[in-house]
Amino acid sequence: MTVLVTGGSGMVGSHVITALVARGDSVRALVRPAARPAVAALGATVVEGDVTDAAAWARAATGVRAIVHAAALVAPNVPLETFLAVNVGGTRHALATARATGARLVHVSSVAAYGRTAGDEPGARVAEDFPFRKIWERDYYALSKRRAEEAVWEEVARGGIAAVVVRPNVIYGEYDRLFSPRVLRAVRGGIVPQIGPGTNRLSCVYAGNVAAAIVLALDAPAAPGRAYNTTDDGPDAFTQRTFVDAFAAAQGVRVRRVRMPYAVARVAVDAWARWQTIARPGRYPGIGGSAVRFLAGENPFVAERARRELGWRPVVEPRDAVRRTVAWLERGR
Repeated sequence: MTVLVTGGSGMVGSHVITALVARGDSVRALVRPAARPAVAALGATVVEGDVTDAAAWARAATGVRAIVHAAALVAPNVPLETFLAVNVGGTRHALATARATGARLVHVSSVAAYGRTAGDEPGARVAEDFPFRKIWERDYYALSKRRAEEAVWEEVARGGIAAVVVRPNVIYGEYDRLFSPRVLRAVRGGIVPQIGPGTNRLSCVYAGNVAAAIVLALDAPAAPGRAYNTTDDGPDAFTQRTFVDAFAAAQGVRVRRVRMPYAVARVAVDAWARWQTIARPGRYPGIGGSAVRFLAGENPFVAERARRELGWRPVVEPRDAVRRTVAWLERGR
């Protein structure tokens, strides 16, 4: 089967290419010119172009039977119009291409589409039918992912297209240039904050395990028209404390924890976020509270549907995932 992958130089897309090549699929990747060497090294046939360009999609899509649309803009300090052009406009091109070719589309969304406050209530379980919450007007990433999903469901409702939505939460792993490097630096510094007892399960998932769900969604008869949370690494998923321990062990360092009550951490991080808003305009103030909720909260996102309907099981256990991540970071990325 020939599969077209976007975002092939990113974290999810690169793992999808690796998984597809390993099982013998022919993989074509729509990427910008600068990403050609890295993506070609993964075993994909590279088509240069931008996901906002209909002509590039037409060049890349000849003969494809499936599309994995993993490309997305996540950078801060970018105008809303740019987020919409890439994350929504790119998705509309993916949908048009899927309709024209008859290919099954797997669209990589995010739990951000639920709204940042989803799951804040004690004991909340956010499954795929959880009602979407209001999104703060300057949370451009979440707004764009919500609107991209809406475009998918509108097209599905029209009929004649087989589309699947996959919703990861915070992703770590090789090719991560945002989250994992920050964790590595913090742990390498030897002193890390611990909010509360540290026994809460974090809302994060290894990129290779997300890719495994995507590959399953390409084939599963029940998948089209469905959304799937892919939001944990199985029964051994990390707690706040074991996540830090795993990064420390992978680097051969020891860390000292500074215990902080939730309320103190929230005040401190919100104050830092407010200062960042003044010093570096464009950051959204709510990110302070979001960071504390991530570190101190239980993972509320339920992935039973993916396990039941796709047969999804994490293919890499969490500690091995961290070892692979640290090894990639230490090689200089």
